[in-house]
Amino acid sequence: MKRFTRSAQEFARRTATQAKGVLVLARSRVLTPHRPDRLIKAVQALRKYEYSVGAGYASGAALFPDRPAIIDELGTLTWAEVDDRTTRLAHGFAQHGVRPGSSVGVLCRNHRGFVESVAALSKLGAHAVLLNTGASPSQLSAVLREQEICLVVADTEFRPLLVNAPRGVKRVTAWTEGPTKSTTLEQLIASSPAADLPKPPISRLIVLTSGTTGTPKGARRPHAKGLLGSAAPFLSRIPLRAGEPMFIPAPMFHSWGIGAFQISLVLGAPIVLRRRFEPETALAAVERHRCTSMFAVPVMLQRIMELPGAERRRYDTSSLRTVACTGSVLPGKLAIEFLDAFGPVLHNFYGSTEASWISVATPEELRIAPGTAGRPPLGTRLAILDQDGRPVRRGQTGRIFVANEMLFDGYTNGSGKEVVDGMLSTGDVGYLDRHGLLFVAGRDDDMIISGGENLYPREVEDVLAALPGVREVAVVGVPDEEFGQRLAAYVVAADGAVLDAERLREHVRATLTRFCVPRDVTFLDELPRNATGKVVKRELG
Repeated sequence: MKRFTRSAQEFARRTATQAKGVLVLARSRVLTPHRPDRLIKAVQALRKYEYSVGAGYASGAALFPDRPAIIDELGTLTWAEVDDRTTRLAHGFAQHGVRPGSSVGVLCRNHRGFVESVAALSKLGAHAVLLNTGASPSQLSAVLREQEICLVVADTEFRPLLVNAPRGVKRVTAWTEGPTKSTTLEQLIASSPAADLPKPPISRLIVLTSGTTGTPKGARRPHAKGLLGSAAPFLSRIPLRAGEPMFIPAPMFHSWGIGAFQISLVLGAPIVLRRRFEPETALAAVERHRCTSMFAVPVMLQRIMELPGAERRRYDTSSLRTVACTGSVLPGKLAIEFLDAFGPVLHNFYGSTEASWISVATPEELRIAPGTAGRPPLGTRLAILDQDGRPVRRGQTGRIFVANEMLFDGYTNGSGKEVVDGMLSTGDVGYLDRHGLLFVAGRDDDMIISGGENLYPREVEDVLAALPGVREVAVVGVPDEEFGQRLAAYVVAADGAVLDAERLREHVRATLTRFCVPRDVTFLDELPRNATGKVVKRELG
């Protein structure tokens, strides 16, 4: 009887979640009428390519062939053009020895070459391994071997990073600034047929972990099984609308950039891409293309806010309704400054390569609690557990676990992450406040023990970052003969600011426990960051 009751409750919960998901998709204008003949073609494309990137462009070409799909520095491509070009490119890859099940590395900045390569590989049934443009030659060499990559699509500027590539790995050039003797994507597209492709096996997108603590690992992203489980949760907390231009400056080889790209396919939205981020160029792109959303990492927002107010106001960004941000910690001070400058548009997304989404903070929640990670989206379970896997009380710090429809399928080396009651460990620690808002204290393995006290560097970083004159800060644990470990702070001052180490310590001492006071305070011109803007703490000290 109890089992029946639990099953009935689970069925009711799933039914209610699905009903809410339909409403979310309708509100986002994903569910709208189309001509029956076009709709049939779109459904056939989705069935053939199984909700992959290639399916997105094939179905979009059926529904709205002449609408813009990609806008980059080379111009505009329509949905029909991208569908045709990626079919040709799939044939071109096949002629270069890529087969269903092969793994191909993509080492590109944000431009059409990245997008078309991923789409063509999915049409072919080959796996796309998204390579970090900030990786070292030795890291890339290790990844190419581990992933058994047969071909790399790379921008010309990144070819030197492939100096240690295993023998036999073929290369195709994506973006080049001038003439090249290498085979290019454009040559493959121009010389290959547009003949219909057979139905491919399901392929994978392999996203690499950030590698801030060692060699990046490949994470197998799950294959979307439909819109209710993959798109509705995202759209339930981030209010995007179908067909509206999206600016994606976040690196697309990272889970945040590729996630934004994938949601654009669901929305039938044109994506605006630039190979390099510059704050004024970003604002100009928003103005020119009337972008209603922007997907960024915190350091990008910081650089925008460092522009003089008069320069920011030169650009009409009134079209922006949503600025979604993740990839590293969003300082509360920066969140408030951005909200003051651009209005109630900022959403703080908390997720990971392995867990997809975990929670999202809306502009209203950031106003109330600037450091919050918000609440879980539709259909997402969140729990704070102790070391024994038991729930902790409200306000107590514990390990963060999550369950949703898009948890990763494990690392490509066969390892995984801890799972408790169907929920995946995020590797982070945090707590829920009395309003149910999530706060992330830091990485579980960042915790240090100083004088018997459990300390989380993130707490000290938040306190120091709120001080006037502090541009950015990172806090790490270092060995200490007396206390076992102690905290060390690395601080970057804002332009023109004069900071004093003792003043910083006094501020921490007045706010947190004495064990949180960093004995070592080092001033730097900048913090070491990777290509996604995340601080590489192993390079400090």
